[in-house]
Amino acid sequence: MKIKAVVLGALLALALLLTMAAMAKTGSGKAKDKDKDSPAATAGTHNAQDDTMRLAGEKRFHSNCARCHVSPPKFSPRMMGTIVRHMRVRSAITEEDARLILHYMSQ
Repeated sequence: MKIKAVVLGALLALALLLTMAAMAKTGSGKAKDKDKDSPAATAGTHNAQDDTMRLAGEKRFHSNCARCHVSPPKFSPRMMGTIVRHMRVRSAITEEDARLILHYMSQ
């Protein structure tokens, strides 16, 4: 009886593995649909806008921040957001300037 349960479990596991392999091979499931909206798929449409925002942010960094700071090493976007928010309060940077500087510093 115990052997039958082990064999049945092994057969079910094998059937599950074969089903998963077949799904991965055909690309069925929602993972394929997610790839359409991934950043890599839409990178071609956002490159020009990202470049424009990065250049504008770099100009704003040099006109507002470079008086006192050199460009810091790369921090995580979350940490950089906190830094920019604190410096915005201290140096009277506009919200638009802060957004562009954050975009530049997070790239």
